Amino acid sequence: MSKLVRASLSIEEDLLQRFDQLVETSGHENRSEAIRDLIRARLIEEEWSQNEHQTAVATVTLVYDHSKRQLAYQIEEHGHQHHDVVTSSMHIHLSPNICLEIIVLKGSPSKLTHVANYLIGLPGVLHGKAVYSQYEPEVTP
Repeated sequence: MSKLVRASLSIEEDLLQRFDQLVETSGHENRSEAIRDLIRARLIEEEWSQNEHQTAVATVTLVYDHSKRQLAYQIEEHGHQHHDVVTSSMHIHLSPNICLEIIVLKGSPSKLTHVANYLIGLPGVLHGKAVYSQYEPEVTP
């Protein structure tokens, strides 16, 4: 573990109060732990796409209207077209017309971004979000 360094910051009182509420409900033991997690998450967002040769992973979450013409087919077909990066998907029926799709991707950052942006932008997608990360594959002897 790295050596801890004390740092201070200036922050608006109402913003700090809102953050303290988040810390309380998030399960973090204190502000410092919560801030470290936020910094790590932001750094990963910035760094993951910097190295096109690094393997990246992503999850794409879609909430969509199943009754929209051909939308489920378009999502499935896009997965087949990009079978090299789509590793898994899960489909959940939230209501008779609303579905949740979770798609797991693995590959180059640019390819993951392309696939995710296409899916999120499909007409009929009510909400979409991609979460990206990179990892260091374990080296086995």
